[in-house]
Amino acid sequence: MEKYTIIKLNKRFEEYAYQQDGIEYWLARELQELLEYTQWRNFENVIAKAKIACEKSGNAISDHFADVSKKVQLGSGAIKEIPDFMLTRYACYLIAQNGDPKKEQIAFAQSYFAIQTRKQELLEERIQLMERLQAREKLAATETELSKNIYERGVDNSGFARIRSKGDWAMFGGHNTSDMKRKLGIKANRPLADFLPTITITAKQLATEITNFNVKKNDLKGERNITNEHIKNNDDVRSLLGKSGIKPEELPAEEDIKKLERRVKSLDKQIAKKNLKGKNDTDNEQ
Repeated sequence: MEKYTIIKLNKRFEEYAYQQDGIEYWLARELQELLEYTQWRNFENVIAKAKIACEKSGNAISDHFADVSKKVQLGSGAIKEIPDFMLTRYACYLIAQNGDPKKEQIAFAQSYFAIQTRKQELLEERIQLMERLQAREKLAATETELSKNIYERGVDNSGFARIRSKGDWAMFGGHNTSDMKRKLGIKANRPLADFLPTITITAKQLATEITNFNVKKNDLKGERNITNEHIKNNDDVRSLLGKSGIKPEELPAEEDIKKLERRVKSLDKQIAKKNLKGKNDTDNEQ
């Protein structure tokens, strides 16, 4: 496909895009025109195949193919409503994948929507990874604050480790830190929190934050008093999780935080490359 054709098609596809509530979409009747399908019934067959592919991929059809209608004027002057669809980028990608690749417009659309869809997938994956990374960083900061806080009240590093393990004992229904490491297959020299799901990390952080607050507020001193406070707070947060049917000790281990950090860096490079490609494509149009 010639460079001029690619630039022209790219511009046309962008011009036909709409925005609603921050979501980009295309109208099926207009995509039919872009892909040069002369008969709506033939294009409807392609849409039907795309819907099946959408469902098989585990996505809700209604999230990507929204039924709408549009009014058109007939030759007689009468107004008639005809069916249409609002299509997400992913829906357009599936339609292109089920179209005739021998058609120039289809071949372009397959690459165009594949790139855009993959970029969106990368962004969504990065956001999910960052949520867990940020939760872990917040827990580490809160635990560091607690360590400093209780050191001023007569508790050394060994005492802090015991307090934290007792907190885990309450959070994980009678399993202390060492128990949970064995249960999840985590090496003894690695932090338990590096392998916990975001919900559990957040729960531990909340309990630790409450302990910090109450230790200062009530001027608690000594390992026993602070341990009792930390057990109570972890037990309270565990009870809150239980109301939603969540038992922290039954949740499986997740990917090592260290590997997660490397994955985020890798994703950042991929996203940067796609952003650079998009910028270069725009520059070439000008």
